[in-house]
Amino acid sequence: MASNILTPRERKIFELLIDNMSTKQIATELGISEKTVRNHISNVMQKLGVNGRAGAVVELLKLKELSI
Repeated sequence: MASNILTPRERKIFELLIDNMSTKQIATELGISEKTVRNHISNVMQKLGVNGRAGAVVELLKLKELSI
């Protein structure tokens, strides 16, 4: 599978999620709104066809889109 599933912004958000940051912390770190963070997360979950952030993280790890 191509490694272009995530946009650079989506990748950064999921990297910060893996670092155990909250939506609010991610928004502050990236200078965007919490709603924008949630929208990026939702978009990734939709792309992957999964429910929940944890499912998205697991799938991205399996696809080697993220590493821990």
